[in-house]
Amino acid sequence: MDGNNESNQDWGPFGRPLFEDKAARKLSRVGVVDVGSNSVRLVVFDGAARSPAYFFNEKIMCALGAGLSETGKLNPEGRARALSALHRFQELAKQICDAPLTAVATAAVREAEDGPDFCAEVLEKTGLTIHVIDGKEEARLSAQGVLLGWPGSYGLVCDIGGSSMELAEIQDDKIGKRVTSKLGPLKLRDIPGGEKGRADYIAKTLDKLQLKMGKQEDRLFLVGGSWRAIARVDMERRGYPLHVLHEYRMDAEAIKATAQYLKEHDHSELRARCGISALRMSLVPLAVEVLQGVVERFTPYDIAISSYGIREGMLYEQMPNKLRKRDPLIEACRFAEAKDARLPGFGKTLFKFVSPLFEGADTSRQRIIKAACLLHDVSWRAHPDYRAEICFDNATRANLGGLTHSERVFLGLALLHRYRNKREGTRFADLFDLLTEHDVQQAEVLGKAMRLGAMLWMNEKEDIGQLNWKPSKGVLKITLTPEAAPLFGEVAEARFTSLARTLDAETEVSTA
Repeated sequence: MDGNNESNQDWGPFGRPLFEDKAARKLSRVGVVDVGSNSVRLVVFDGAARSPAYFFNEKIMCALGAGLSETGKLNPEGRARALSALHRFQELAKQICDAPLTAVATAAVREAEDGPDFCAEVLEKTGLTIHVIDGKEEARLSAQGVLLGWPGSYGLVCDIGGSSMELAEIQDDKIGKRVTSKLGPLKLRDIPGGEKGRADYIAKTLDKLQLKMGKQEDRLFLVGGSWRAIARVDMERRGYPLHVLHEYRMDAEAIKATAQYLKEHDHSELRARCGISALRMSLVPLAVEVLQGVVERFTPYDIAISSYGIREGMLYEQMPNKLRKRDPLIEACRFAEAKDARLPGFGKTLFKFVSPLFEGADTSRQRIIKAACLLHDVSWRAHPDYRAEICFDNATRANLGGLTHSERVFLGLALLHRYRNKREGTRFADLFDLLTEHDVQQAEVLGKAMRLGAMLWMNEKEDIGQLNWKPSKGVLKITLTPEAAPLFGEVAEARFTSLARTLDAETEVSTA
C-alpha cells in the first residue's frame, strides 16, 4: 500500500500498477544478445517491465552454424560478421543500456571445436562475456519467453534455431520436461541421402523426442525465425489481412497446405512478397518438413506463433514473481497512459463508467475493455483528422503482449470509435472480418461510451457519474454527479445520443 491509502481492491480485477515498483524499474533498458546458429541479435527492452517495448532491436544474419557438420568449426565468414556485430552491439549498449549486456550462445557455438576460442576472442576484442548454454537451458529460456507473453499458459513450446530444435512443456507458469535435438535446418542440409535420407533422420529423431515428452495435445507454441517465416508464407497463401506474427494461429491442415504452396511457387518471388531474407527462405522448406513431423506426432489442438523466445526469456528470468504474474497487456497499457495521456489515472475512472454496459462480460473481455480505457487518450498529440486511424494502427500492430488477433482488432475498433462515430470509409474494412457482427457492435459501444466519458473529464479521483443500461427495457440512463453535470453540454449530449442509437435505446438523463 502506498501513500494514497488505496487498497489493491480499489483497482479492480487487475490490481495496482507495478511499473513504478523499484524491482520493476530495475528492468528498464535491459540489453540482451542472442548468438544463434543463423543470426546474432541485440534487443534492448524498455518501458513497462511486464510487457516491455523493444527500445532497440537489430539482427545480423551470420550463419555461424553453416557447414558445422562437415568441418566441426564455425563458418569463418559468419564468425567474422558475428565478431563485428558484437563489437557494434557492445558500443551501442554503452550509450543506451542501464546495465551491461547479457549474452548467450546456443547450438553452433556450443558444438563447434572453435566455440571456446570464438568466445575468448569476443571477450578480448569487445569486453563482452558470452555464456554458452546447453540445449535444455535453451529450451527453458524459450519457454520462459512464451510465459512472458502468455502468463498461465499451457502446452508445448517448440523452438527451432539453425542447428537445433528444442521442446519444453509449460503448465501453470511452470516448465516441465525439456529435450533438445539436432533438427535445425542448417544441420538438415548436411544430412546425406537427399530428401529420403533427411525424411528418415527427421522421423527417427522425432520418434525419440515423442517418447521423452509423452502425450502433448494442448497448444503448440512455435518460437524461432524459421517458424515465423512459415507463418508469413501461410498468411500470404490465405490472404490474411493482419501481418502481425505474434499470436498468429494455424492448424495441421494449414501447415500441410502451406508446405504444398511452397512447392508450387517460386521462392524468390515468394520471399519478396513476404519480406523474408534469402538465407531464411533457403531454410524454410527444411523447417516445414520438421514442423509437419512435429504436428503429426503431438497433434496439438491449435498452433500459435510466438515472437517471444530466448531473449524475452532472459528478461523474464530477472522478473520478481509478483511481476511475472501480472497481465502483460494491462501493465503495458498502464505504462502508456502514465507516459502519454493528458490525465494519467483517468482510465481507471473511465473503466468504472463504461462497465455497466458490459455486465456479464468474462475476464478476457473485461481486460480488453480495461486496456481500451487506459489507451483512450494516449494518441492525443496526433492531428485530429488522423487520431482514429492512428489509434487503430497502434492497437492492431503495436508490440502488445497477451492479445489474440481478434482482440487486437476489437481493441483497435473501440479506440477508433473513441474518436470517430463511423468506421465506414477507413482503410481497415478487411480487418473487421476477424470479428463477429456482435463483437463489432460491442467495440462500437465501448468506443462511443469512452467518447462520452471523455467529455466528463475531471480530476482522476472524481466520480463523473454512472451509466445504467437495461436491455430488456431499452433505456440507457446516465446519472451525473453535481460536479459533472455542468460538463454535460451540447456535444456530450450528442455523444450520449449516438451511444444510445448504437444500443437501439431511449435516453434518460438525471443528476444525483
